[in-house]
Formats: sequence, structure tokens, C-alpha cells
Amino acid sequence: MAAGAATAGLLTMGLLAGAGNAAADGDDVHHQGGAVATLDGLKTYDSARLDIGDGKTKNIAAGLFEMSVEGSGRLQSYCIDIHNPTQNKAKYLETPWAQTSLGANENAGKILWILQNSYPQVDDLTALARKSGTEGLTAKTAAAGTQVAIWRFSDGAKVEARDAQAEKLADWLEAQAQNLQEPKTSLTLEPNAVSGKAGGKLGPVTVRTDAGQVSVAASADAAGAGVKVTDKDGKALTSAGDGTELYFDVPEGTADGSASLTVRATTEIPVGRAFASPSKSQTQILAGSSESTVTADATANWATKGAIPSVTAEKNCAEGGVDVTASNEGDTPFTFELAGAEHTIEAGGSKTVTVPVDEDASYDFTVTGPNGFSERFQGVLDCKTQGTPAPGTETPGTDGDTPSSAPSPAGGSAEDTTGGEGDLANTGGSSATPVIAGIAVALVAAGGAAMFFLRKKKAATGQ
Repeated sequence: MAAGAATAGLLTMGLLAGAGNAAADGDDVHHQGGAVATLDGLKTYDSARLDIGDGKTKNIAAGLFEMSVEGSGRLQSYCIDIHNPTQNKAKYLETPWAQTSLGANENAGKILWILQNSYPQVDDLTALARKSGTEGLTAKTAAAGTQVAIWRFSDGAKVEARDAQAEKLADWLEAQAQNLQEPKTSLTLEPNAVSGKAGGKLGPVTVRTDAGQVSVAASADAAGAGVKVTDKDGKALTSAGDGTELYFDVPEGTADGSASLTVRATTEIPVGRAFASPSKSQTQILAGSSESTVTADATANWATKGAIPSVTAEKNCAEGGVDVTASNEGDTPFTFELAGAEHTIEAGGSKTVTVPVDEDASYDFTVTGPNGFSERFQGVLDCKTQGTPAPGTETPGTDGDTPSSAPSPAGGSAEDTTGGEGDLANTGGSSATPVIAGIAVALVAAGGAAMFFLRKKKAATGQ
């Protein structure tokens, strides 16, 4: 029966019909670990002028965002995605550079240098002004100058601060910037899914963290099944550090099932960490952090016989898609269907399949298998920026000052800002594009699903 269920294991894929907050609101958004935060808006900013081509310019706002961390903590960030709008109260996930536009950006390390050597990391504005050869910097103009310098490297944008001193700061930062290495993750687990037979230790799951120490806790379902989190020698663990290997110790005779563990810490998240949204909201880069809550989860799936799968997924910006990696620690093959093709993982084997996803499109797919196994993955593939708006794209706000890094009109206006002129408008791009793409792919997915069920019905009736 287990082998039959494994053979019938199916991975279904569909695209959300809109790339707004639908994905962000889902409980199944897949996160590889670190901070989860909600965008509170653009808080400290001044004006800049963006060259949009054909001799036209657009007045925009440039400056610092603030975010609230899930659990506890506050973040400050700059935009690295100038032509995309933000979504009001969008969820953001700490994300490796390789899964954002920074992965293919040879100047990504210069952005980190700017963050480390300007406002708010350097909050002595008098000292910053003296070092950069400027005069009378304020929080608003320092934030604007810093954002302008970042945009020149993150987006290749032709942009200038409208305040003379902010522009001098931007020029100085651009000229002085040096390429630095991506900062370490605040917290993640590698891999975040394992499988195996009951009666042994499943793993290892390795802790990667910038925090000094993290707490380790098994889920309630693990405790109920008698499953413990241990080291390789079987010693129960309640805390760990960077490099610690964790195992799920599943007693022999335990009924087939699954469980999870959570590692958690309170720490300052490293400056320069990227934050991407599972909805279509512009990518951010961290400029400052209070003591904040960071978490990471890992799951284990076990059985006594048959296929015993584990599945992970992560964005692959280099290939323009999502890498789905399936492993099988059982004694029979695990077969699933993905993107119109059938894949079989032999006992003890693993395989990675890259699912193509259009840029700026949302994805939503679920892997199912024996014994109730199910893993769902959602998100938006946002791997590219553009130096100038795409042909035919309307760039709003050309009359007067409108923030580039601001919520879309549906998001309303910012509150408690320290600069700018009134309501915040969106920048570039139309929200209709992901909706149209979602409908198109949903129709393709529906057709594929219809073919699958027709084949299944035909097989059942012997026709």
C-alpha cells in the first residue's frame, strides 16, 4: 500500500491569479529562516529626481523604510528595486542575495559598503558631513543621499538627490564604495527537511546563524510521538550555535508520521541582509536592526517501509525558476509529477527539478506523497530590476513629488513621516501584469489537471 501511494504521489502546480497580498497572507509561504517582518512604510525621506528617458524626469522620494519584526524588533531598510511599487503592510522575509536581483549584480558588495558607512549606521551627521565634504546634513537629506547612491548600484538608475548636500553625499558614497562580501544569515537550517526510517536518527540539520546561541524546541506532534531533537550521539538538545548538527531521534516502532523543530534567537540582524516579499512588493536591503526575533523550522518525515520523501524548494534566479529538490530515504521509488513531467526518485536517491517561473510572477505548488505527506511552496519570483522603465510602462507621479519607494495607491498614505510632501504614490509597473500572467498560467494548470484526471478515470474504467 505504501508503494502504491508513493507511485501515486502527485505534485500539483498552479499560479495565484494576482501577485498582491494573496501570497503574503498565506500560512504556507515557504521561508528558509531568519526574520519575518511587516512593512510600516517610508518614514525618513527627501526628494530625488529620476531620469525616465526621452528627456523626461520624475520627482520621487528617497529614504528609509521601517518594518515591524514578527515576534519582536524593528528594522530600517532601503529600496533596491526602484521601478517596483510597495504593497501596503506587505510581509517580508530575510532572503539570500542569490535569490534576489543582488545575486547577479557585480556591485552588490558596494551597496553593503554604503550601508556600513552612511546613515543610519553612521548617525553622527556632523561627522558624516565632515567626512563626505558636505554641510548641514539632516536625517532626511542623509537618508535621501544614501538611497540615491544605492539606486545607482542596485538598479543602474540615473538619479540625483534634489537637495545639493544630499547629492554631494550620494556622489561621495558612489565614488568611495568598495565591494564587500554578503553578510551571514541571521538564522537558517540546512536542509530544512529530512526523512528516514523509524528507529534511527534523521538528519543532520545544520544550524547557520549570526547569533551567539539559538534555542531548539521540538513541535508538539514530535513530543507526542516520543521524537526528540538530539546531537549525533543521541544527547537531547535545547540550544545550539552556528554549525551545530541537529537530529530527529525517532524511536523504533513509532507509527509512520512527521514532525518539526524550531530554532529561535533574539539578535541584531546583520546590515546588508536582503528582504524580499512573497507578494509583489519591492525588494529591500537592511540598513539597521534592533534586537529582533529570528526563527527557522525543519521537518522530518518517517515510515517503516515504502517511499519516505522529503522535499525542499528555493528560488533559482540564475535559471529563472524555483528549484524543487526531492529525496527518498525509503525502500521503494517515489514518483511525482511536476510541470507536466513525471519524475521518479529511487530508494536512497534525490533529484532537483527547476520549475520555470516568469519574472514577477507568483507561484503556488504542493508536493503530496504517502502517509499524508504534503509540502506547499508559495512566493513571487522577483530576480531582476530595470535601469529604465519598460517601453509603454506608465510612470506615475511625474507632476510633483511622489516617492519611488512608497506604497501603491491602494496602500494609502504613510503615517508619521519625517519628510516628503503628503500621500505616497507607487512607482512604475502595473498591478494588472501579474494578474494577467496569473490567469494565463492558471488556465494552463487547469488544462494539465484536466488531462491528469481524464487519464486517471480512463485507467480506472479500463478503457
